[in-house]
Amino acid sequence: MTTTTTVVLADDHPLVRQGLRAVLAGAPDIDLVGEAADGAGAVSETLRLRPDVVLMDLDMPELHGIEATRKITTACPESAVLVLTMFEDDESVFAAISAGAIGYLLKGSDGTDILSAVRAAASGQAVFGPALATRLRSWFGAPPPASKPPFPELTPREHDILDHLAAGLTNAEIGERLHLSAKTIANNVSVILNKLHVTQRAQAIVRAREAGLGQASSTGLDAAEG
Repeated sequence: MTTTTTVVLADDHPLVRQGLRAVLAGAPDIDLVGEAADGAGAVSETLRLRPDVVLMDLDMPELHGIEATRKITTACPESAVLVLTMFEDDESVFAAISAGAIGYLLKGSDGTDILSAVRAAASGQAVFGPALATRLRSWFGAPPPASKPPFPELTPREHDILDHLAAGLTNAEIGERLHLSAKTIANNVSVILNKLHVTQRAQAIVRAREAGLGQASSTGLDAAEG
């Protein structure tokens, strides 16, 4: 008896979904049970349908694919998230893996590779395209790097602002501490959210606190208030 693999497809481009829909329809053992045009929809459809595999784009509205992946793997661990995106930079790959994605494919992969990846993901196998697999072996085979501060993609100013964000300060309060305007702080916060692949200030604060930020600033704030 053939086992059918159920799939939810998440991509904000209708033509991409149309193409992937055709690819999946050509496999009798794969059943496309749902689609979403944004990250929030991907999460809700996954929780509703509990598919074996979620084909996840990254750059989507409402909720970035990285955050959607994190929510899905936390709330619905039985659904394997397979990222299918045009982004092949190291930051995106590592962010997806850290969020719980079981695999990472680049758009442009042929239909046979995508179907094989879906089947492998459904069976619990990690899936990466040949080029990414080579890079992963290189990354994980290298000696551990020297300890670095969290969020190396941020500039020193952005890191400082994130530290104050994690302490619960408002833009105005941060601006007063750093001798910058609230508007400058707001602009920097927008850049920080983009670099951290989150869409909401609260999500950045959670990420920062998980990385240990906010304690020094909050201690200073408590002392000032005391």
